[in-house]
Amino acid sequence: MNYKKALQHTIFKTISQSAKELQMDSYVIGGFVRDFLLQRGEAKDIDIVAIGSGIKLAKQVANHLPNKPKVQIFKTYGTAMLRFDTIEIEFVGARKESYNENSRNPIVENGTLEDDQNRRDFTINALALNLSETHFGELLDPFNGVSDLKNKIIRTPLNPDITYSDDPLRMLRAIRFATQLHFTIEERSLQAITKNNYRIEIITKERIVVELHKILESKTPSIGFLLLEKTGLLEYILPELTALKGIDEVDGQRHKDNFYHTLEVVDNISKNTDDVWLRWSALLHDIGKAPTKKFSKKLGWTFHGHEFMGSKMVYHLFKRLKMPLNDKMKFVQKMVLMSSRPIILAEDMTTDSAVRRLVFDAGDYVDDLMTLCEADITTKNPRKFSKYHNNFKIVRDKIVEVEARDHIRNFQPPISGEEIMETFNLKPSREIGLIKEAIKEAILEGNIPNEYNAAFELMLEKGNELGLTKT
Repeated sequence: MNYKKALQHTIFKTISQSAKELQMDSYVIGGFVRDFLLQRGEAKDIDIVAIGSGIKLAKQVANHLPNKPKVQIFKTYGTAMLRFDTIEIEFVGARKESYNENSRNPIVENGTLEDDQNRRDFTINALALNLSETHFGELLDPFNGVSDLKNKIIRTPLNPDITYSDDPLRMLRAIRFATQLHFTIEERSLQAITKNNYRIEIITKERIVVELHKILESKTPSIGFLLLEKTGLLEYILPELTALKGIDEVDGQRHKDNFYHTLEVVDNISKNTDDVWLRWSALLHDIGKAPTKKFSKKLGWTFHGHEFMGSKMVYHLFKRLKMPLNDKMKFVQKMVLMSSRPIILAEDMTTDSAVRRLVFDAGDYVDDLMTLCEADITTKNPRKFSKYHNNFKIVRDKIVEVEARDHIRNFQPPISGEEIMETFNLKPSREIGLIKEAIKEAILEGNIPNEYNAAFELMLEKGNELGLTKT
């Protein structure tokens, strides 16, 4: 079949002309072709295979383009990249690969287009469109990738056992594509992933996290995490999650399976936010439950302090996966630590004081926290579901009302430590902290408004109690 309509962008004619000048054949391959056939929207990156030097072709193309874009060369991999319009184009010479057991980095030799298609991870990524002048737009599909696209199947071009063992990152990519595209991984591939799951340990943590992010950013992340668990990969990557699996029973009392509950929460929150760090918060919000689980004859199953334990575990998890130990991590920690607070408010009569404290502690993230807690409602009882969400609406309305009146978010005390020192002629001391704390508590409890005059009066009163004299 011919797909000239896929190659309407002027860049393809330029590549075709440049390849002709160099007397080499060239093809667009992989994701661009796959996504065109799936009608997934405009491409942001294009992979070009040259039967010859990809670097030479990239330079030739750049010379023909307006403003002659810079060509980035990666000699180690024999690839080159340039940007044109909003598109990133990568050029590589056709190659065949072989692997040794301890690395996913292949030994590369020059090869044919057939060699290059053989080395591709999945049949749907081995599709190529010819860019030569005489066969422009012709599809080369040696592994029935078009059929797999139609049938929504993830399948490897060659023996899946070898494909996944050679480059174990492909196991995560298979699961990621299945999640993003709502495809099924064919049974032989699934068995090969399970058989080779231990090989994931040779993959860098950074590459693993890239794939985890893409799974989390998908419309229904649970698809990916269920596949990770089914194939045994999750135990190697996020054992904190697999530790949540299972239901214990003592004296007829059971608790819910916190692993499957967690995946429901992640899917719920994904309907309401694209923020990957808030989705991470949903994924990790209950990880403290495994180490804090206890059974009491009076109370049944308890998970006391699981939020605090979970927030500490977030740091160790981020560090192990070489994720950023910065404000993103602190955000996830805060969400995990506070994940039960709005639920407690929603269960009880919501007082202004409780809402002020929630806003004070959550700061700018109070809306994110509410979104997380609303996603945490997974009960199948329609009455309970409706009750919780109605109560959360009350809490949200109360937050707006209290914030408009009391300005607690990102709270700054009306009286500074410097003013307390000047008022009572103090040097840095314990008394300053006691006075500031008394003012803060009085505002949060609603005993005084969040205003300077009221705070000043309380400062004098508290100073007098501490035996201090206004100068």
